[in-house]
Amino acid sequence: MKTLYFECNMGAAGDMLMAALLELHDDPKAFLHQLNHVGIPGVKVTAEPSAKHGITGTHVSVKINGKEESPEMHSHDHEHHHHDHHHHEHDHAHEHHDHHEREHNHGSYSDIEHLIGHLNVSDAVKKNVLSIYNLIAEAESHAHGVPVHQIHFHEVGEMDAVADIVGVCMLIEALAPDVILASPVHVGSGHVRCAHGILPVPAPATAFILKDVPMYGGDIHGELCTPTGAAILKHFANDFRSMPIIKINKIGYGMGKKDFERTNCVRAFIGETKTVNNVVSELSCNIDDMTPEAIAFAQQLLFDAGALDVYTMPIGMKKGRTGILFTCMCNHNLRDKMVKLIFKHTTTLGIRESISRRYILERTFDEVQTEYGTVKVKTSHGYGVTKSKPEYEDVAKIAKDNGVSFSEVMSKIK
Repeated sequence: MKTLYFECNMGAAGDMLMAALLELHDDPKAFLHQLNHVGIPGVKVTAEPSAKHGITGTHVSVKINGKEESPEMHSHDHEHHHHDHHHHEHDHAHEHHDHHEREHNHGSYSDIEHLIGHLNVSDAVKKNVLSIYNLIAEAESHAHGVPVHQIHFHEVGEMDAVADIVGVCMLIEALAPDVILASPVHVGSGHVRCAHGILPVPAPATAFILKDVPMYGGDIHGELCTPTGAAILKHFANDFRSMPIIKINKIGYGMGKKDFERTNCVRAFIGETKTVNNVVSELSCNIDDMTPEAIAFAQQLLFDAGALDVYTMPIGMKKGRTGILFTCMCNHNLRDKMVKLIFKHTTTLGIRESISRRYILERTFDEVQTEYGTVKVKTSHGYGVTKSKPEYEDVAKIAKDNGVSFSEVMSKIK
């Protein structure tokens, strides 16, 4: 199974995660060219070697209209306090920035949604970027006590963050891992000065995002994990644990800007883990008082949180009532998280759990040239069986672009 593992012994920031993933890419130069032409206004992303404590990795920098972040960009107008990112004196490069109000405009959350919706990236990347922004916006809303729709983003710093998040999502799409894992997150310790005063580490927004994620402090003073880094990990990681048994193919080193007594980097490992019989929890409940739309909403939230499958079945209940059997299947270690979500987003008063063993085939992805262009094909094998199937998103796009039916495209590809 193709596995991506993030080692976060020195925390995580958006630029560090992008740099680590960039080292795993087959053609970093071509990727940067692609990223710089997706339509983020005024942004130019570059990468250069960076060495710390004798270890060489990659540092990613983002310039906006030809200028990189400078210390004076952290000045802040305290009258305008509804914004997305804390403007800390960060331990990592260019992630949460701010121009003075009289120098730069501010954008609402809907402006960010509009920008992302018009980027020249796949629908899957757009969806992931928006999900990460939702995590950050909810955390900032909670930390500052303002509704999400009142949060404002500072133009220069936010374009920087957009580049980091979009870059990470595009790289993960290109690498196409079957599973993404991360270590417990080192968040640093002490306090950090920002526009709102002196805040504890982890900052309130970061701490809110990392709920249900294993994290720890330590003897390094400073902020090691930023809200953007935390949100990326929270969104993509299927689990947070020590490194599994893995046959490594590549290692990426994403370097931070600041120097510590320890090497300031995120390491990304990609390789193969042996498929094993997974222990899964099957969580079920009977529901007879929810609309189909509300049920679909709950299903999607569970999928977004890492559920393996969520499905419903029609059932007959007591007193002749019709209802549905609502079932969520998840890795056993995510059971408590899924139980909380089911109670929160459904009307059920009780959940049943069954423990099962799950047998799965190993999966690989290949790109196949067809008369319509390149199509991703997923191949599953094991137990003496091999199965191949074109990816739905690619087939659907071809059908739409060429005005033909889905089945016609499938038959020609096969």
